Amino acid sequence: MAVAALAADVLTKLIVVATLQDREPIRLLGGLLTLRETRNSGAAFSIGTGYTVVFTLIACAVVVAIVRFARNLRSLPWAIALGLLLGGACGNLADRLLRSPAPLKGHVVDWIELPHYPVFNLADSAIVCGGILAVVLAARGLQLDGTRVADDGGADGDGEPGGGDERPPARESGEGTPEEKG
Repeated sequence: MAVAALAADVLTKLIVVATLQDREPIRLLGGLLTLRETRNSGAAFSIGTGYTVVFTLIACAVVVAIVRFARNLRSLPWAIALGLLLGGACGNLADRLLRSPAPLKGHVVDWIELPHYPVFNLADSAIVCGGILAVVLAARGLQLDGTRVADDGGADGDGEPGGGDERPPARESGEGTPEEKG
């Protein structure tokens, strides 16, 4: 998933820079979608434009963290979520490392514009989709290893109380049937 997200982002950015740089935006679908090449030195929504190096280092840490978590993956949905996050982070990180004005200070190529929304790219989309999927998976109690977290009621994730323990509760001393006592 990460390779697919990264490849799609890199390929589209190469095409955008080659065809849209220094050109008027292309309006499609009656203005619902506009293709516009822009450069973003900040984070999402152009926040923190003076902190490009900081965002680059944060992206490196995120990539390392995702790769470490991936070693424990036994869940396809989590693999998809982390793959989208990793591919998107690597796509924007590649811009920060390799594009002008300088290594670690490169500006990210954004090119998809919707009405009343900041310009973004496929890496941003992968990060958002992966993040939403991760929140949904965590909210549903699915762990990276594919197991489910028991809810507060003692259920083991299958809706049955008791955490999956099929033994009857222990009796206090002195209780029991005459056959058990004798």
